Amino acid sequence: MKATRILAASACILSAGLTLHPAFAQQFDAHGIARTETVRHDIGDAAHEAVQVRVDFAPGAAFPRHTHPGTEIAYVVAGTMEYQLNDQPPVTLQTGQSLFIPEGTIHSARNVGAGNASELATYVVQKGPAIVVSK
Repeated sequence: MKATRILAASACILSAGLTLHPAFAQQFDAHGIARTETVRHDIGDAAHEAVQVRVDFAPGAAFPRHTHPGTEIAYVVAGTMEYQLNDQPPVTLQTGQSLFIPEGTIHSARNVGAGNASELATYVVQKGPAIVVSK
């Protein structure tokens, strides 16, 4: 019985940690974007690291053209996002879809849905330089 209660409590704590807390969703900057770094870790190479960032977008919010000093994999956690890479036509992704963005690719991201949208951005980047470089 005690083990059952511990498992139930653990499940509740875990599920609460995986949902977006309403107060967190309101911490947007002036452009309607909130960035939360979830992990930063060496990858066994003295010159590179892996960084994961949750990026939340208010309706209509856009992250302007930029690059990264490494590769990005963007996974749409919630909503509908539009990405434009270099001068290619925009790509629209729904919840559960992802996009590979090669190092140095100029790109932008925009929430094109009616509600908030979120992505989980995973970077394998050079240590030292800023992760986001405006273009």
